[in-house]
Amino acid sequence: MPKMKSHTGMGKRVKVTGKGKILREQVGKRHYLEHKSSNVTRRMTGTVVVAKADTARVKKLLGR
Repeated sequence: MPKMKSHTGMGKRVKVTGKGKILREQVGKRHYLEHKSSNVTRRMTGTVVVAKADTARVKKLLGR
């Protein structure tokens, strides 16, 4: 039987904590930064928990 492979792109985008929460980076911090205020760019740093509606899909892609 073939092995279940995790989606490598999703593995690079998210991180799973010890308790099983899925963390992701904030969006909007890649380009057009000179148009955005410093408050906005500062708010976009760090990680957040993936939305509850998306967790099942992300876990499936990770093979969990």
